[in-house]
Amino acid sequence: MSELINNSKFRKEKLKELILKLHQGENPKQVRAELITTLRQIPYGEVVEVEQELIAEGLPETEVLKLCDVHGEVLNGHIDQSGAKAIPEGHPVDVFKHENKELRKVVEKTQMLLGTLYAVSEDNFREHVLKIQSCYNDLMDVDKHYKRKEYLLFPYLERNEITGPPKVMWGKHDEIRDQLKGCIEILRTDGLKKSDLEDALEILFGPVVKAVDDMTKKEEDILFPMAMDVLTTEDWWHIHRQTLEFGFTLYDPEVEWKPDGMASEDYENKGILNENGLIQLPSGSFSAKEILAILNTVPVDMTFVDKDDKVKYFTQGKERIFARSRSIINRDVRLCHPPGSVHIIEKILDDFKSGRASHAPFWIQMQGKFIHIEYFALRDENGVYLGTLEVSQDLTSGRKLEGEKRILTYTDKKD
Repeated sequence: MSELINNSKFRKEKLKELILKLHQGENPKQVRAELITTLRQIPYGEVVEVEQELIAEGLPETEVLKLCDVHGEVLNGHIDQSGAKAIPEGHPVDVFKHENKELRKVVEKTQMLLGTLYAVSEDNFREHVLKIQSCYNDLMDVDKHYKRKEYLLFPYLERNEITGPPKVMWGKHDEIRDQLKGCIEILRTDGLKKSDLEDALEILFGPVVKAVDDMTKKEEDILFPMAMDVLTTEDWWHIHRQTLEFGFTLYDPEVEWKPDGMASEDYENKGILNENGLIQLPSGSFSAKEILAILNTVPVDMTFVDKDDKVKYFTQGKERIFARSRSIINRDVRLCHPPGSVHIIEKILDDFKSGRASHAPFWIQMQGKFIHIEYFALRDENGVYLGTLEVSQDLTSGRKLEGEKRILTYTDKKD
């Protein structure tokens, strides 16, 4: 029997047979037991090949998607990665895996909160729901992780004639996104009661958390090792250079990947560059390095949210008032705020977009400091809404100023 177990053709035929049994309704536990008995371990590449072959032979992609989770349960722990390539630090796959690690932390926290929901008193119920909502907000951040797979990774797989698994996985992404949105909408319902969640917990809230967790396993067991085999360093370099356009999920890479032999590519919009290669604006020009220094030196924190309510940029001064991580790039701004204040953010955005308002100032006391926070609507020369700029400034020292200090009194001493 050992010679059969080590035969790739036999393994793939057997795996195909087992998957078809699942589609015919056979008990997954029995199929898993048969898999363990006959195959024990299946190389990750063969799992992909079998799925491709099944689709090519006429098994509808919708049917593969329908039982995608069942396949995962049966194969979990029995996929051989012994031949997988090493992943360099900062590599796109390394980033994906770090994001999965953070997602699993949120999954664990969410499952704990869901499990203790009915033990919470009525007085503490709303507070508990807000904690759960924060977790689902964080899980919704997986959208950026999925979009990088869909728009950066999958095209390279398809060029290598690997089309079935990406289609199935994309379908699962859409399911998860829709279900997470549904959970968030329910949790934001005014006057939500425990009884309102009874059916939803079993049908929606629990399953989607498990689906997020299962997807991380499918990626790390099959997708990423296979992609490392198929894609070239140049392919990965193109993916890496475009990653920030989509943003990171709950993680900000600490290491910048720089493969040998790959020259930096310019992904900037060259339409505003003048003949000297400088960024040309109506009132002057500067280099990218200069504008970066300007934005990071002005004594305010600035965060830009585009017209679609996605966070697109923030300044990186030495002493930020509110911590920012690149994991918020391309995240819906609503998900960057505590659930209890989301309705205020929505009101500001709605007023800015409709033209009812263009400025919203606030000020708070925080750790002995007086913090001034302002939101500004950004509009073009025709008044079309472009987005919102958040500006935060520590005015503690400024409020203490008296009299005058003229430029002629300048010295090189700090005061």
